[in-house]
Amino acid sequence: MTVTAHPTRAGRWPAVRPWLGVAARLGLAAVWLVAGAAKVDDLAASGRAVNAYQVMPYDLATVIGAALPFVELALGVLLLLGLATRLAAGVSAALLVVFIAGITSAWSRGLAIDCGCFGSGGQLAAGQAPSYLPEILRDLGFLVLAGFLLTWPRTPFSVDGWLAGDTVEVDDE
Repeated sequence: MTVTAHPTRAGRWPAVRPWLGVAARLGLAAVWLVAGAAKVDDLAASGRAVNAYQVMPYDLATVIGAALPFVELALGVLLLLGLATRLAAGVSAALLVVFIAGITSAWSRGLAIDCGCFGSGGQLAAGQAPSYLPEILRDLGFLVLAGFLLTWPRTPFSVDGWLAGDTVEVDDE
């Protein structure tokens, strides 16, 4: 991809969009890497966190909970490298929609749980209040990043770009 910015002719969007893509890609990569790393050391706790949502049988929840950190880490690595960016963004968007739906469901059913997004999660102790709205808003923000990458997956400093022979040039005339 060759991007040449001519502010007087095309506006700034063609020059800015690739760099916003880098920020979106690296930001979403960081989210997945931190989330996966926070859970990978205790897969049983991750399974309990998924089970706390009470939307599937315990055995299935524990399997999904144990697999989820590895999916998150894989997405983080793919996005960090800029490899299969559109696919990673699509899977990210799907996961985020599931997470938002799960948190919304827990909230609407009056469950008092920690989402488990960046740690073990599960039932909250007596007297602790869940923070569902900030969690939903945060995940909506991450969903915007994934949507940006679904729309514009090619970014500078990516394996995808390198494989395609893309270059990014910004002309400051």
